Amino acid sequence: MKIATYNVNGIKARLPRLLEWLDETRPDIACLQELKSSDETFPEADIRGAGYGAVWHGQKGFNGVAILARGVDPVEVQRGLDGEPEDEHSRYIEADVMGLRVASIYLPNGNPQPGPKFDYKLRWLKRLQDRARAVLAEEVPAVLAGDYNVIPNDDDVFNPQAMMNDALMQPESRAAFRTLCFQGWTDAIRTRHPNGGVWTFWDYQAGGWQRDAGFRIDHLLLSPQAADRLVDANVDKAHRGREKASDHAATWTILRDM
Repeated sequence: MKIATYNVNGIKARLPRLLEWLDETRPDIACLQELKSSDETFPEADIRGAGYGAVWHGQKGFNGVAILARGVDPVEVQRGLDGEPEDEHSRYIEADVMGLRVASIYLPNGNPQPGPKFDYKLRWLKRLQDRARAVLAEEVPAVLAGDYNVIPNDDDVFNPQAMMNDALMQPESRAAFRTLCFQGWTDAIRTRHPNGGVWTFWDYQAGGWQRDAGFRIDHLLLSPQAADRLVDANVDKAHRGREKASDHAATWTILRDM
């Protein structure tokens, strides 16, 4: 079973690239982020035409997350995170699909830091930790997939010095991500590529793609029941180089079927 996460950077603008990727790679489950689409304008017909059912949590112009499943409709479990009722950002959706509990996550960027946006990022990470702990308690195979906007280690970025002041790799961001993993979640990409050097994002600015000046912020965290089935994990890097591509590449893991 192949589970992928893909920040599409605007589902309507990137729809041809998304449909192309679905057709060529055929993931069983695809978690999408940064839809930049309201619920009403989500391209459900196109997604169904590609053979996928979907649940989504949209927001006009920015944010937005979805879970796609090949040949079936995901069963929504939760949208949004508890703990901050006034938070109207569409950044989290969770569903049961194909025997897995799956969440699609779009964590706040947090820049500029310090400041209110970074404070919001840290609060959001704490709320995610609380939800992740509850999912673990259910003792089900689960995958928390998404754009975490956290660079966990220095070898997850082309140049640590260039990013040292960015919210993505502040000590507080990294500590919160480690706390999440230490609950019992397995970082699929890190497990399969322990020496780092795997990028999932290349900025449009300053020739980031052309220079391979990227970093890893898209993660798939596996519960113990899912981690026991881990076969492989990698990045569909070649798709990033296509015309009008997202600045992220799809990141995936393969779990052994039960």
